[in-house]
Amino acid sequence: MTRASRTKGVAVSKDGLPSWLDPVVHAVETIEPLQLSRFLPPADGAGRQSAVLVLFGEGERGPELLLMERASSLRSHAGQPSFPGGALDPEDGDPKGDGPLRAALREAEEETGLDPSGVQLFGVLPKLYIPVSGFVVTPVLGWWREPTPVGVVDPNETARVFTVPVADLTDPDNRATTVHPSGHRGPAFLVESALVWGFTAGIIDRILHFAGWERPWDREKQVPLDWRA
Repeated sequence: MTRASRTKGVAVSKDGLPSWLDPVVHAVETIEPLQLSRFLPPADGAGRQSAVLVLFGEGERGPELLLMERASSLRSHAGQPSFPGGALDPEDGDPKGDGPLRAALREAEEETGLDPSGVQLFGVLPKLYIPVSGFVVTPVLGWWREPTPVGVVDPNETARVFTVPVADLTDPDNRATTVHPSGHRGPAFLVESALVWGFTAGIIDRILHFAGWERPWDREKQVPLDWRA
């Protein structure tokens, strides 16, 4: 089956999801844009439309999220752990319709080798803005109903692909606050030998919070960033 045919009939469905995802589904249905981020898409429509796949699976240690580490040679967000995703292509369709759904699945397949036919999309968060790169990002949430092997497809784009147990993301010992020289502060996770920060950490932080999974953690534990970040 071709990539195009596998992502053609995309849809959002909550049928048959595991019960542990119920708090996430509720959060997606009720969260407001400013509860996710203070950076919202420009009113004039500027910004490059893109999407990321926030993919929940179930591993040996329970619920987990799929992440990847971007190649250090990339122009945008080089070396950062992130959700699979990228800019919409014309083939993805309407950015205001199901274009972001197709883009999230397509990019996940291109970057991690994920088989989109094993993913059930169950929610879409409000569009957010990344000022440093000018991307307008739609977070698309999915359930990895039928897991398939994943890994680095193109080393020029991806350094590694890995999963992180939600239990590690909620562990207070793995949480910190990043501090950029500009003064900006944001949530971070020290998991799987990686520092997850920036946009990706912000989305994870808000999902954990509004799903009721967040545990008290030391917000004064700081990780300094340098100007290249």
